[in-house]
Amino acid sequence: MTEQDIETGRKNAIISYITIFGVIIAYYLNAENKTDFASFHIRQSLGLWLTFFALGYIIGAFDSWLITTAFYLFFAILFIFGFSNALTRKAQPAPLVGAFYQKIFSNLGK
Repeated sequence: MTEQDIETGRKNAIISYITIFGVIIAYYLNAENKTDFASFHIRQSLGLWLTFFALGYIIGAFDSWLITTAFYLFFAILFIFGFSNALTRKAQPAPLVGAFYQKIFSNLGK
């Protein structure tokens, strides 16, 4: 990724972490002027949001504040990691799951 690619896609990368609707908005904004940096972060945030909703549904059935708190804390750390990478112009995958998201959403944003 070039410096210009990062600067051009930085706005879309940041938008993608702001709710699931941010991912959709960033995807369509990135469709006009594709950048690898924005595509990378769109894939990361889409994976995080989908995993959050899928696991959140399952975690909700446990009715335990300890499990729920651990779940929210885990995803808060992952979202902060991804958002801070978008802010600081880094394309580093999220720990544990980022490489998986890049692989399964590899056709997204090409």
